Amino acid sequence: MSATRELLAPLDRPPLPEVGELTLSILEHRRRLARRRGWLVRRALVAADVIGLALAFALAELLHPGGASRLGTPWEVVIFFAVTVPAWVLAGKITGLYDGDEERASTTTTDDLARVFQLSTLGAWVFVAVTWISGLPRPDLGRVIAVWLLAVGTVTLARIAARAACRQSLSYLQNTVIVGAGEVGQLVARKFLKHPEYGINLLGFVDTEPRALTNGLASVPVLGGPAELPGLVRTLDVERVVVAFTRDPQHDLLELVRNLNELDVQVDIVPRFFEVIGPHTVVHDVEGLSLVGVPAVRLPLSSRLLKRTMDLAVAVPGLLLLSPVLGLVALAIKLDSPGPVFFRQVRMGSRDRHFKILKFRTMTADADARKAEVAHLNRHAAEGDGRMFKISADPRVTRVGRLLRRTSLDELPQLLNVVRGEMSLVGPRPLILDENRHVQDWARRRLDLKPGITGLWQVLGRSDIPFDEMVRLDYVYVTSWSLGGDLRLVLRTLPALVGRSRGAV
Repeated sequence: MSATRELLAPLDRPPLPEVGELTLSILEHRRRLARRRGWLVRRALVAADVIGLALAFALAELLHPGGASRLGTPWEVVIFFAVTVPAWVLAGKITGLYDGDEERASTTTTDDLARVFQLSTLGAWVFVAVTWISGLPRPDLGRVIAVWLLAVGTVTLARIAARAACRQSLSYLQNTVIVGAGEVGQLVARKFLKHPEYGINLLGFVDTEPRALTNGLASVPVLGGPAELPGLVRTLDVERVVVAFTRDPQHDLLELVRNLNELDVQVDIVPRFFEVIGPHTVVHDVEGLSLVGVPAVRLPLSSRLLKRTMDLAVAVPGLLLLSPVLGLVALAIKLDSPGPVFFRQVRMGSRDRHFKILKFRTMTADADARKAEVAHLNRHAAEGDGRMFKISADPRVTRVGRLLRRTSLDELPQLLNVVRGEMSLVGPRPLILDENRHVQDWARRRLDLKPGITGLWQVLGRSDIPFDEMVRLDYVYVTSWSLGGDLRLVLRTLPALVGRSRGAV
């Protein structure tokens, strides 16, 4: 228990005394009065929505000042805004726009984008319909469209700022305990520790027969067995419990989850066969028995055409707009070190077709010849897995190359691979042939789609992700592809690059 108190020290909370029934009831009462993250984020997001809507109205006025294009008199605009805000907040509450951050540790503003667009669209056209039906003065259609489109952008930006502010607060952190210190429980713990933006304050594991804690988890304590968890929840003010796999009987774990529900704790359960469960998995029931549905893997020609259309719609204009940047980068590489501007390497493409990936050169020209002398620095080999070759501070990287890798500018020439049809904007990781040899059986499904410039592996950890985890992420991506999923990954890529500045692919 002393180790747990040390973990709580950074949160500026005093050490917990030995507690009796009265103290426990007071702690529980305080916790129920205010769920810290939920209380904080809900109010911040409501304020963000109000500010975003106000900005949309103000910008629409600036874009259409005076004349017949006005929405109405200033008082009419104020009244309309005063009616719009409560209606928006109510609709947002109904659609879950304010509750996701407490329930899901990995919620981001990109997850809200579709619902923000839907609410803006619905609000704009309901307003038009009401004015037409009621006989009220009809607003200028251009003004309504301006408010509609501006609201999507301003509300989204305000939500990004609100979440960023919330994540700086200690109240955003959720005290978390993982039930099960086996392979799966430790995998969950490592993911939490690698992503501080989730706001998870990992207190420790609960397991009667824990495995040896490895790969950076040696300092995470085992707090006791599952039978002690209800007391730990009260004593340590636990807000989230993740149930992974343990050797305890299923009946005991079921009783544990039921008891936790009575303590007002967010419970996350790692499902069996989580390796094949993706975002399109649905839960349905047969006579009250819940079933997890894994849909058949189908990617019809129409979906492939849609994906290809999006690739070209972004890659072609992107190359044209970025051509000055590409030229400056090429000049900097030439001035910095001898050798070619571009780095070409054979990678495995869709359906076992080879192609040459195109990147800006970030290493010295003799990098391949020096690979043996730096092999001992391979961080994956140091962890017992030599299937991938990644070095954190590779001495072969040039001065300009370090900058290009930190900003991922070295990957811009891959837009040419996209235009040529060898790659996609979003897709599985483009593996070199030596790495591809280790992908077997079911994992070969990752080649059903073209490799991507970005993907789940990029957003969730890039070079830090172990080989097996990377393959599983690619499999989940391919077997649950959707255009909306691609758009969300593209939107999440830039924050991931800015926030982590990790090594190159």
